[in-house]
Amino acid sequence: MRKIVVDKNGAGRRVDQFLRREMPALPKSLLYRALRKGKVKLEGKKAKPDARVSEGDTLLVYLEDNFFAKEPSPMDFLHAPRALNVIFEDENILILDKPSGLLCHADDREFTDTLIARIQRYLYEKGEFVHDGGFTPALANRIDRNTSGLVMAAKNAETLRVLNEKIKMREIEKHYLCLVHGEPPEEFSCDNYLLKNAKTNTVQVFEKPHPSAKTAHTQFRRVEQKGGCALLEANLITGRTHQIRAQLAHVGYPIVGDGKYGKVDGKHGRRQCLCAYKLRFAFSGECALGYLNGLEFFARDAWFLCMENIL
Repeated sequence: MRKIVVDKNGAGRRVDQFLRREMPALPKSLLYRALRKGKVKLEGKKAKPDARVSEGDTLLVYLEDNFFAKEPSPMDFLHAPRALNVIFEDENILILDKPSGLLCHADDREFTDTLIARIQRYLYEKGEFVHDGGFTPALANRIDRNTSGLVMAAKNAETLRVLNEKIKMREIEKHYLCLVHGEPPEEFSCDNYLLKNAKTNTVQVFEKPHPSAKTAHTQFRRVEQKGGCALLEANLITGRTHQIRAQLAHVGYPIVGDGKYGKVDGKHGRRQCLCAYKLRFAFSGECALGYLNGLEFFARDAWFLCMENIL
């Protein structure tokens, strides 16, 4: 028996559609037989195939555990959608504008439709990626699923090495735009310590050093204030998990639409108003990507920039 709690991504689906996503190894015929025989319970009652599930609902499925597992195939990326918003591309690097809602990498629920899978399919179909056990195109940075904006991908090992080094040396500036609740100062910084909880996928903020917590530093500038919300530009100095989201909530200015660290209401919905809108290359010394030095790249769209549509 397996207990499944419906998350926000599964909410609104039919029971049979939801279970096909959760149990891709289960043949359709066995799924519908299990439903007919009452081996699937929704909130303690026999589940109907066309019943709609809501976030937080509990499904009990009385089937063998092997039907819940799915091992990713090395060629799964060929099933990813082709949609890809390319901002810049050459023989070494791809800079992409990731939409909100798309994972950067696979997790335990989604193997196929991720940003890296779309990139790998794109390059494979261009003949620039041979899946032979050699270098696999990889992301040099990542952003949260519900954050939109710029992500860098390396086409070769040397590019990945340089990008990782330059990020570590803070020679690639990463700027974000976010819409927050409250009236923050015109300029302020957050310097504190973040401790990640892997079980809850959240971070806790500490003002003083704490065991296993990592330093986090972000600079903020208020771009516009309108009513009870403000548009901020954030310059990410370090790159910790959920850094901007957690820090802003900690100082009392949670990001609009961020249900994990802030609040979600009927007016603003569940879309997280955070966009990685600018990358600037500021290299010191010579390197294989030196031709990018001084260049800036911008996301094409941060959906919440038209403030009168959301405030």
